[in-house]
Amino acid sequence: MKNLILATKIFTGLIFLTNFSFAQPNAKNSENSNYVFTKVAHLEATPVLSQGNTGTCWSFSALSFFESELIRKGNKTPDVLSKMYVVRKAYEGKAEKFIRVDGKGNFSEGGAFHDIPWVIKNYGIVPAEVYNGLNYGTEEHDHSEMYAVLNGAVDGLTKHIKNMSDEGLSGSWKIALSGILDAYLGKDPKEFEFKGKKYTPKSYAESLKMNMDDYVSITSFTNHELNSECQLGIQDNWAWASSYNVALPDMMNVVENALKNGYTIAWGADVSEKGFSFRNGLAIVPEDISTIDVSGRDNKNFSNGGADKTSNAFLNPTKEITVTPEMRQKGYDNKTTTDDHGMHITGLYKDQNGTRYLLVKNSWGTGNYPSGYLYVSENYFNLKTINIYLHKDGIPSDLRKKLKV
Repeated sequence: MKNLILATKIFTGLIFLTNFSFAQPNAKNSENSNYVFTKVAHLEATPVLSQGNTGTCWSFSALSFFESELIRKGNKTPDVLSKMYVVRKAYEGKAEKFIRVDGKGNFSEGGAFHDIPWVIKNYGIVPAEVYNGLNYGTEEHDHSEMYAVLNGAVDGLTKHIKNMSDEGLSGSWKIALSGILDAYLGKDPKEFEFKGKKYTPKSYAESLKMNMDDYVSITSFTNHELNSECQLGIQDNWAWASSYNVALPDMMNVVENALKNGYTIAWGADVSEKGFSFRNGLAIVPEDISTIDVSGRDNKNFSNGGADKTSNAFLNPTKEITVTPEMRQKGYDNKTTTDDHGMHITGLYKDQNGTRYLLVKNSWGTGNYPSGYLYVSENYFNLKTINIYLHKDGIPSDLRKKLKV
């Protein structure tokens, strides 16, 4: 809570410092790096936070994206929104869906970007100062115990369903689940006072003046029809929401068009690759991947810097593989490209060789050189993106017509 309140109080200063550090003429990914990144587009974002020991990157990244949307719409100092309120309400939704399909769905810490509109439409949203989700006595998020208890409850209930009497479920299980969430995250706020005004979560959401129907998910895989809606086959898509499937060049064009026109993007990707190194502030796909030495391993939630990776490729621009739709599809089909992590794209840069890089805000704290950010090459983006999420007006007009958005 202390860290969250501090981040909120010094928000304006952090925005200035973040923009200043990336506005330097010779921006780089690490202190000793020879990469030289030149700004093409750079958009504002709220302070970098840490998801701690949780699998809630989807909430941190998507709400960071929506906070940047508030900035774009004219609110230069938006409230930091409660990641844990969204997590709480998503757990309630996931549990109901899991029980409805007799335990054949997904009940986990993970989620997807469209979970945020789902929560806001159904329940609203609250500021982080109102609901910090740290009712279990620590200053950092750790959901290991909470998830074990929640998972045990829903797993036990699905077993009970197989042997229950003709009367069916009592309905009390929802109250019991809510009690677990109350114990770990805090009581569900029904009304609250904030900055001298009284709100409910729904009235506060209305005060933000964001239309959740304006936001869309875009992906690119060859097992779906181009320029049509599809459903991503990933376990965290528990709500069974749709994405628009576009050609691979179009996906990167969407990102470039959006950033150049003031729209940031939420980004879901595989981050288990050797070339993804938060500590080195860089994600690349070198032609010779054997040059990267790895020690240690990533944790199961991809909630920190993970394995330590060293290579000259992180210090000097190196030749990367050229990604094709076939390569991308192969990774998706053989499960070497999986739905690992959600992040927030806030800028477009070029290195000294003209290669495009995306500036990406992470949720692993500020312990690396770019202070919680990293540079992601266009090739890495093309190979390892699961989907992107953005305001529909960030999509080029010709593609919008094709998609009928």
